[in-house]
Amino acid sequence: MFAVAYFIIGMTVLSVCAIATNGALDAGGAYYMISRALGPEFGGSIGIMFFLANVCGSALYVLGLVEAVVDSFGIPPAGTGVHVLPQSYWYELLYGTILLALCLVVCLVGASIYAKATFLIFLIVAGVLGTILVSFFATRPLGVPIRMPHLNSSETENGNFTGFSLATLRENLGGGYGVDYTTGQMMSFSSVFAVMFNGCTGIMAGSNMSGDLKRPSYSIPRGTISAVLFTYLVYNLLAFLMCATCSRTLLQKDYGFLRDISIFPPLVTVGIYAATLSAAMSNLIGASRILYALARDDLFGECLECAGTSQSWRPALAPGNPLPGLGAAAGAQSMPLSPCSRPTFRYFSWHTCLLGIAGCCVMMFLISPVSASASLGFLLLLLLALHYLSPSSTWGYISQALIFHQVRKYLLMLDVRKDHVKFWRPQMLLMVQNPRGSPRLIDFVNDLKKSGLYVLGHVELQDLDALPSDPLQPQQDSWLGLVDKLNVKAFVSLTLAPSVRHGVRQLLFTSGLGGMRPNTLVLGFYDDAAPRDGLAQHPAFTSAREELPLGFPPLRAPAAPKLLSPREYVGIVADALKMLRNVLLARQLESLDKAWELRRAASPPPTIHVWPVNLLRPDSARYADTCSLFLLQMACVLNMARAWRRARLRLFLCVEAGAMPGAQEDKLRQLLKDLRIQAQIQLAQRGTPGGPAPAEDEDEEGAAVNFPANATQVSDEYVCAANKMVLEQGPAPAVRFLYLPRPPADTSLYPLYLRQLELLTRGLGPTVLVHGVSAVTSTQL
Repeated sequence: MFAVAYFIIGMTVLSVCAIATNGALDAGGAYYMISRALGPEFGGSIGIMFFLANVCGSALYVLGLVEAVVDSFGIPPAGTGVHVLPQSYWYELLYGTILLALCLVVCLVGASIYAKATFLIFLIVAGVLGTILVSFFATRPLGVPIRMPHLNSSETENGNFTGFSLATLRENLGGGYGVDYTTGQMMSFSSVFAVMFNGCTGIMAGSNMSGDLKRPSYSIPRGTISAVLFTYLVYNLLAFLMCATCSRTLLQKDYGFLRDISIFPPLVTVGIYAATLSAAMSNLIGASRILYALARDDLFGECLECAGTSQSWRPALAPGNPLPGLGAAAGAQSMPLSPCSRPTFRYFSWHTCLLGIAGCCVMMFLISPVSASASLGFLLLLLLALHYLSPSSTWGYISQALIFHQVRKYLLMLDVRKDHVKFWRPQMLLMVQNPRGSPRLIDFVNDLKKSGLYVLGHVELQDLDALPSDPLQPQQDSWLGLVDKLNVKAFVSLTLAPSVRHGVRQLLFTSGLGGMRPNTLVLGFYDDAAPRDGLAQHPAFTSAREELPLGFPPLRAPAAPKLLSPREYVGIVADALKMLRNVLLARQLESLDKAWELRRAASPPPTIHVWPVNLLRPDSARYADTCSLFLLQMACVLNMARAWRRARLRLFLCVEAGAMPGAQEDKLRQLLKDLRIQAQIQLAQRGTPGGPAPAEDEDEEGAAVNFPANATQVSDEYVCAANKMVLEQGPAPAVRFLYLPRPPADTSLYPLYLRQLELLTRGLGPTVLVHGVSAVTSTQL
């Protein structure tokens, strides 16, 4: 038992020494070390458990003291003898309450009287121990009468103190668990170990005095290791001396036999009283000190506010058993998580930490599976509560270091050369000029990402050479706070550039890492609509009575000039396509009230209209090209999002007026079946007799416009007719997906290209123009 107990304790002590030499320590002892090494969630939850362990430990030692007092002065059940204290459950409860009140008085007086009392008790216990060791050699063999409490008081049994005897030693070497004469219950390894192990954890008292030591990083390793070695030797020496001199009957049926064989029996009784009283006070004052440390750290808010108001006393923490937590803390520090982890104590590794944790957990369940399970369950509840409810701390979170370590490892394993179309997912870069004007667009793109990468990009038009420091660092917290409040799973990437176009290029080149890089650029639409502050009306801010993020400037006034020109805007689209990035242009997404659209009880459910054909290219009617399939995939991805599952996809097939679309419709229906996409197909006639039809390429003055082959080749009249055709397909959907044609190769035509996009989407409500360059669909397993 001693070997097992001290193996667990030894592994833990190595962890304690490593943590104690890895930085400056403050008051709080084991709780302080665990919380600062593992973070507030683990520290706070283990701290509460440590507090409760000290409270229960104090009760345990008080009950032990009551047992010793009653054993010496209690009246026997039959009423004979010279003893004066009545014995019963309620009397023993009264004695325990009185002794606990005495401990409370000493603790309330303060640390000074406690320290003096502890030193006096240390002298007494040391004197008693010396007397006992001498008694094994000085006392002659004798018989010790034993009265059995559970039997008639007149019946006795004799135990023997034989002095040093080889026969006695041989008799006691084997195991032989018997019935506990005080309770009448059969003992076992686990029941005896439970009591014995609790007497070995006092070595933690030194490390718990971290706030009272001048040089804790120097004193704790040396003092704790010395204490472990000293107590291990003393315990084994006492066990050997008892085994070689006392009969098994005496050892098992008289727990006070040391008084009977001592050369000065009263001193042994005083030593027992002193040791148990000291342990009870130590646990009581330690529990209050832990509570004070928890309140000072403000992990539980107002719940512990009253416990952190007094600063007039600084008692040392008491012995306890935070062994798994200390092992986990040192184990985390032994991993290559941070270059700042450089403990000067080198005799430990994550192997020793793991052995300590495993040993302690095994013994917990061996001693009491029910209690161990209940303790771990309560610890988990505390950990989750602190994770979600406690305020942020400045200690550092070990979880962040572990996440970083694992993410780096898996990013290196994410090989872009092994990408396959079956596992493609959208990885979005959404450019945001001012979050005040685009909270619903941010939320909409969050639904489109399908567990992929999502980056909010922002370009600040400044020159770093003309600035004293980086202006983006102060803005980072505001953007991260926005991500938290909107509850979107996004990263933030900010950059400085002389123009928006250069800034977007930078972000497209540099955003992401390894195999996680944006493959899709999302832009708001370029039009003359006045910006509106959607952040003030967003449910994330209207439901909580909090101020809006102050780090964002007010929106641009309607009459103020824009930060980029139409030519530059179209140039950004062209740049993205040259870099083989898919492009989405979102128009009027701020008018999309997703909550109303998707939660209304009216029937039929909201729809998503999909137009997978280039409406600005009348000679194009293909539905199976890369761009059309990408558009269809994006609409399907949106429909798969939890908030959009109630919506229905409606796919439009454009046909000439009077044409029979049977074969074309069958081909499209087979394509949807192969792609496992559930959508309703609806016919839309592209031209009507006497209506607008594809015409010669003319500008507004009637002069011919020569578009290259990859650009729009239609007049504004035709575009307006296409817009009318889309608009008339009712009922009005929640959102529309339209085909985005490539920008013309001639940059002088960029303004005309943008104007026709504006005409095509005018008055359509929430609309997403999509141009895809990625193969994203597969019909095979």
